[in-house]
Amino acid sequence: MKKFILLSVLMVFGLALFSGCASMTGKTAGENIDDAGITTEANAIIVNDPGAKFLKIDVTTEKGEVTLTGVVNNNEAEKRLVSKISQIKGVKAVHSHLTVEEKK
Repeated sequence: MKKFILLSVLMVFGLALFSGCASMTGKTAGENIDDAGITTEANAIIVNDPGAKFLKIDVTTEKGEVTLTGVVNNNEAEKRLVSKISQIKGVKAVHSHLTVEEKK
């Protein structure tokens, strides 16, 4: 009986240990790496774009879906960025929450 209790306790601890290794985000390691790579490439596109490189644009990627948040100089810059970012390998969609900066 003691062996059964000991074995049960060890199984519970073992399951707790292995479940702790699971991702808390619900994403696999591969998805995390892919999303990070997409975000890096999208940021590079923004930095190299003459109409956007000095503006603050946040890029988040979740399961291949990119969300852009921030400000651009004009609608053409927004369209250009969305088009270029949508061509990155692994991108499923680009959601733009960019606003056009009003000129003073």
